[in-house]
Amino acid sequence: MHSLVNRGISSTTKIIALAAVAAIFSQGVFADTYNKGRHVEPAYEGWRPNDDGSFNFMFGYMNENWEEEPDMGVGDSNFFSPGDADRGQPTHFLPRRNRFTFEVTVPSDWGDRELVWTLNVNGVERKAYATLKPDYLVDNMVIASETGSLGAGTSSPESRSNIPPVVSVQGDVIRTVRVGEPLTLETHVADDGLPTTTDRVAETRRFAELVGGPLAAAFITEDSIRDRLLLTPPIRVTVGKINGLFLSWNVYRGAGDVSFDPPLSKPWEDTRTSANSPWGSLWTPPPVPEDGNYAVTVTFDKPGTYVLWARADDGGLYHDGYITVNVSE
Repeated sequence: MHSLVNRGISSTTKIIALAAVAAIFSQGVFADTYNKGRHVEPAYEGWRPNDDGSFNFMFGYMNENWEEEPDMGVGDSNFFSPGDADRGQPTHFLPRRNRFTFEVTVPSDWGDRELVWTLNVNGVERKAYATLKPDYLVDNMVIASETGSLGAGTSSPESRSNIPPVVSVQGDVIRTVRVGEPLTLETHVADDGLPTTTDRVAETRRFAELVGGPLAAAFITEDSIRDRLLLTPPIRVTVGKINGLFLSWNVYRGAGDVSFDPPLSKPWEDTRTSANSPWGSLWTPPPVPEDGNYAVTVTFDKPGTYVLWARADDGGLYHDGYITVNVSE
């Protein structure tokens, strides 16, 4: 009996030790490995038709880094072919997965040709191939599903009736400012209020009542959900996103340290629990101004020409706006 107990303790100790080592490597060594120095994978997301008979090819990317935001100007390491090398693609790449970042319009007679986006970042060349194959046809439900607004393979009358928000950047589309000089951006966002903002407490209580009855549901609070997610982040078969309207400003083109005040929610899939991103499980949608007008102050630390990108996202669908800022010494 004594030997059996000892063997049991020994086995348990080994399991705990192995789990601790795995946690250290997964959260430390492995995470550091991917902070910088990795490549950027261009992604073809699909196509959708336009009313005039033309088509839009939709692109995104996967920046393999968690922290590094590479800059790669249009040229030999960032180009489209055939035709114009510059098709409006980003030259500044935010971390991790960025879906449906931009679109390229092709004529109605495009046929079965391919449009190829080539990227070479940190010495690794990758290509994305866009075609009009029927399997790549995209609609609003596909976008909402792919970005995580919907559960895998699900839909609802609410999601089917959702229309994208509309972002309108107020003032000139080209601005001039000096290094270190604050520039205020006024942005109006209009939305239909769909999809309904995700209510973590209500959803978790419904599940708890289904599994454990009313008594189990009574113990569900925002704090209890937060504690559980901090200890055991959810495991998903597809990317998950919290629905809620937000505005995000980021650099689309331009190399330099650009800061936005107040800090805005991330438009990229930062799945870490406490990330300021709708893909992070503790994210809460920011308050929406009653008049729909957002004020953001931006400053630049280096001269140059920058393209800034505004994205309004309601959880399921999005809309983009851009301004160019010429920054002098």
